[in-house]
Amino acid sequence: MNRFTRLGLLSAALLIFAPANARNFTPEDLVQLNRLGGSTVSADGATLLFSLSETDLDANGRHRDLWVLDLREPAAAPERWRPSAASNESAPVFSADGATVYFLSDRSGTSQVWRAPLGEGDALQVTDVEADVAGFSIAPGGERIALWFDEARDCGQTSCPDAPDADHAGSGRIYDEIFVRHWGSWNDDTQSRLVTFTLTEGVAAGEGVVVSRPLNGNTPSRPFGGGEEIAWHPSGASLFFGLREAGPTEPISTDLDIYRVSADGSSAPELLTAENDALDSLPTPSPDGRYLAYVAMARPGYESDRTVLHLRDLVTGETRALTQNWDRSVQGIAWAPDGQSIWMVAKEGLDTAVFRYVLARGAIERVSGAGSISSLSPQSDGSLVVTMASALAPSDLYRLTPDGTMDQLTNVNGARLAEIEMPVREEFSFRGAQGDTVRGQIFRPAGLAEGERVPVALFVHGGPQGSFSNSWSYRWNPAAMAAQGYAAVTIDFHGSTGYGQAFTDSINNDWGGKPLRDLQLGLEAVLAANPWMDGERVCALGASYGGYMMNWIAGNWADRFDCLVNHAGIFDLRQFYYSTEELWFPEQDFGGPYHERETAYERWNPVHHVENWQTPMLVVHGERDFRIPYSQSLAAFTALQRQGIASELLVFPDENHWVLAPRNSLQWHRTVYDWVARWTASEGPEDGE
Repeated sequence: MNRFTRLGLLSAALLIFAPANARNFTPEDLVQLNRLGGSTVSADGATLLFSLSETDLDANGRHRDLWVLDLREPAAAPERWRPSAASNESAPVFSADGATVYFLSDRSGTSQVWRAPLGEGDALQVTDVEADVAGFSIAPGGERIALWFDEARDCGQTSCPDAPDADHAGSGRIYDEIFVRHWGSWNDDTQSRLVTFTLTEGVAAGEGVVVSRPLNGNTPSRPFGGGEEIAWHPSGASLFFGLREAGPTEPISTDLDIYRVSADGSSAPELLTAENDALDSLPTPSPDGRYLAYVAMARPGYESDRTVLHLRDLVTGETRALTQNWDRSVQGIAWAPDGQSIWMVAKEGLDTAVFRYVLARGAIERVSGAGSISSLSPQSDGSLVVTMASALAPSDLYRLTPDGTMDQLTNVNGARLAEIEMPVREEFSFRGAQGDTVRGQIFRPAGLAEGERVPVALFVHGGPQGSFSNSWSYRWNPAAMAAQGYAAVTIDFHGSTGYGQAFTDSINNDWGGKPLRDLQLGLEAVLAANPWMDGERVCALGASYGGYMMNWIAGNWADRFDCLVNHAGIFDLRQFYYSTEELWFPEQDFGGPYHERETAYERWNPVHHVENWQTPMLVVHGERDFRIPYSQSLAAFTALQRQGIASELLVFPDENHWVLAPRNSLQWHRTVYDWVARWTASEGPEDGE
């Protein structure tokens, strides 16, 4: 049997026809692309509002405005809605009658909720709390508003002004339990709280009530939780929200629970998912208010367990798992307006698609095709407004009909992309470790001449339970690498998502085993099947677990690559365990804490193979990275330098695990591309290197 299988040439979600004089995609293009935010459609389906951010290189940031599109006119183009150069607007939400738009704005100096008529008329500030409002949700009847924002835990009011520093106070922070920092920030004794206000003539009235009190935790969850964890009951009398209990067990707990609370705070929150010690999330009540759909994991402490769609009868309390026999992980859900089916978003292979669960038959049907869906909003006509991207095209809004027809509504980067010829993308599969089928992607430079050969860039994804997938990235973008004149290759090795839970679980206690074998076999397969790839000029690149793999490759596949790029990679698993924040992650992957599972950690610890290192390596890290602290990269750089191996260290003092600021992103891409070009040039590196 042929070990390498081509799965066909795939374009972006919609074909992009480049002009004859098209140019290649550049890092400057990537950084300056417009980025789609939240969107809302009026109840009559006539008007679409969405948030769009645009790069401001001078300010090293992004500016957000709202845009409006008339959906009744097929040829209509979006227009800025109430543009303001001095403020940022986002998160638009239509009122029930479609006449008013609620949105977040910082025009008052802090982030607050505002509202304005869709047409003419002045904008009016709706909320005025001391904190910056992170998000909001309007009750179905429009009588109340729910807000969430960070506030000091000891603040007894809805929101409190910042307390002044004590006289002659030092800068030290004192802690008496772990979880002292998370992702990119230190614990400052604040929590994200859920607050409701009555709306009187469209303005938040009174003191409001903290409905998440007296629970001890963040709602939404930190660091990435948002409005998907909060939902109004259709009656407007209660809310559902997710919260994981804070305290000394939080670093080892994935027990996000779902609560129900009265909208006016007259009763304490009711725990609905007490029987499950693993994650429960995405509370989504049915249109008639009888049922609550949500997703749940089964294994406590495992953040990459399968998320199964559940249905709870809110009258009887009976709960059943709907997708228990479907080996996919549900990432998003929404009810069809008629309540007869539930729309789901789930990763399948390299795509993240929309599926329909038909309640009467228990049937699951895939509706969308190639590409990656990140959000969906059911419409009264049965269609969905979805956000979709692909590996060759950033996100836009589309209308998806139940028969799978996809119509593009926005083209927020059309002008820039019209002058660019993107690389060609191809999917492939091969026999990997243990004879299992493993899939990946190839990105071929645009306009590659017949007989021309190009160097290879092997991208290794993070997670490790993750995937590069058929989706867009502003940080690690294989298409952008291919546009520099490389064959960019990605491989979804054992541990990747989208191929069933057993495949995802297979990396546990095997970090440097099957994944490395998959990379070796996959690279061998693509080189054998693609003579235009120059297998004598190859570099490998990866971040997070991908960075770990660069350190592992350096010691265990030391003679294969011309260079390596290691971004935020783990160098020493023992030190990593004792300095990271979310301890559930290593404890699940290695079977327990380090002091109980030392042999398991040390078996796959890159630090033990430093004497084999010989490959030039670029090491990159952000000082605010608390997931994998930057000392890991300092150690790797020290190991390289002390052995006389060509190496560079790029450190960002203002970035965390990800490089986000526009100018920093440009510097990252230019540095990485220059490093790879230096070691894969056809004439080889300069003498002495």
